Amino acid sequence: MRDQFSNIQQTRKPAVSSKAGVVAAQSRRAAEVGAEVLAAGGDCIDAVIATTFALGVLEPWMSGLGGGGAMVLYRARQDRYEVIDYGMRAPASLNPADYPLTGSGAASDIFPWPRVKDDRNIHGPGSIAVPGVVAGMEEAHRRHAKMPWKELLAPSVKLADEGLAVDWWTTVMISSSAADLRRYSASAAAYLVDGLPPNPQWGIRSEVRLPQDRLKATMTQLASAGARDFYEGDIAKSLVTDIQGAGGALSVEDLKPFRAHLREPLAIPYRGGKVFATPELTAGPTLSRTLGLLQKDLEPARGGPDAAAYAAYASALQAAYRERLKDMGDQDGRRSLGAEALAPACTTHFSAVDRDGNMAAVTQTLLSTFGSKFVAEKTGITMNNGIMWFDPTPGTPNSLAPGKRCLTNYTPVLAQAADGRRVAVGASGGRRILPAVSQLLSFVMDYGMDLDAAIHQPRIDASEGTIVIGDKRLPQATHEALAARFDYERAGVQALPMKFAVPSIVMRNGETNSGATEPFHAWSEAVAEG
Repeated sequence: MRDQFSNIQQTRKPAVSSKAGVVAAQSRRAAEVGAEVLAAGGDCIDAVIATTFALGVLEPWMSGLGGGGAMVLYRARQDRYEVIDYGMRAPASLNPADYPLTGSGAASDIFPWPRVKDDRNIHGPGSIAVPGVVAGMEEAHRRHAKMPWKELLAPSVKLADEGLAVDWWTTVMISSSAADLRRYSASAAAYLVDGLPPNPQWGIRSEVRLPQDRLKATMTQLASAGARDFYEGDIAKSLVTDIQGAGGALSVEDLKPFRAHLREPLAIPYRGGKVFATPELTAGPTLSRTLGLLQKDLEPARGGPDAAAYAAYASALQAAYRERLKDMGDQDGRRSLGAEALAPACTTHFSAVDRDGNMAAVTQTLLSTFGSKFVAEKTGITMNNGIMWFDPTPGTPNSLAPGKRCLTNYTPVLAQAADGRRVAVGASGGRRILPAVSQLLSFVMDYGMDLDAAIHQPRIDASEGTIVIGDKRLPQATHEALAARFDYERAGVQALPMKFAVPSIVMRNGETNSGATEPFHAWSEAVAEG
């Protein structure tokens, strides 16, 4: 489809550089919270925890207490890399018989599964998986934090007290999900005004805010009672009451045993350096295959990626995705799933580095925009729709089943280049995450780019089946070369719907830190402490 956007508009968002710590996030205000924690003497992990909870208040359509995720960490003093996995899982009390197929074709949302009666696996209380974000922050705090839990949650309590600020981006995101948000009374009360999306005011001193009183009370309780309250205490009981009362399966017995898991990262050799990625049920194994093909087939030219380089990116990504899609399930809990590579999703990614060189790449998600579209009334928490990750067709390796771990395509990574520079990178954008991360790693490790050059370098996407999508800003010769080899389309970078992922990246070069975020995202920014 021919678009109507300007072809000559230019947008730049300079990288930030500092001897102090840096947080790069999709929300400038959340990044500021993390940077303030670093300035107060916090560790990189302290910034991660504070930023995580701030993001859940500021952009509740992407992540929050009701979601899950993973982080890859570098601990400078020990020279050690590790992964904390807090992905979601199906409730043990879930009954697959509650998800009958209609026989009326594929579901209308972002996965190619057969349609389930009433779209029970897509939105509403039946689509909710056991959330992991709080457990992930609990494990990170236990292992590495310097600051008290309550102090790290204080900024998110304050933000919730202020209410959700409505600007044009807030309006766009709420509008994109309003048709389903209005199905659930607490969701409509939280995000709609008279059943419609809110709009910002024209006056320079006017503002519109949506109250977050229940979420503020929950954050206050979580801050004072600790992380386990979410899984075993009053918050857990309130969540279960709301979800089961609306017909969902999540129980106290599902929440109580949930823990985050410490895992060894995949260590992927690349160009004399090494990339550390999430293992198992993420896109990490597919990233490993992509980089292996690039190392064999890409010959970096002087002056940056040329047409041959972009062709190599496309070929490697398509080959890696084809292999991923051969194995559509995960019966033993270890192989990488391919089905979710077909679908976009809504996540948030941020990266952080502190003055001591500790680093983190953190990706978290509700799966769809606003997850299940179901807000638990007593707590104000917007819940995930992780059940949509499973194939509702019985008898397949990835069929819906109680207690099963959800299979994801997020890819937070850390890398050390041959020249000693370290980067932490990831992105939001569902299936488009892997192509973005792969190319940003190549820009840094193959071509020696700094973050300002890397974040502004045009990318391709090769995650949409056989189609390769090229950024309009690529040189004409590159467009022609790609069109000669692939089913090819050009696209401009735009806010919604995204044609390319939204990355956030930090770098450590000697004792200098830098950070950068997607220039076209309205809110994203890298913020240095102080």
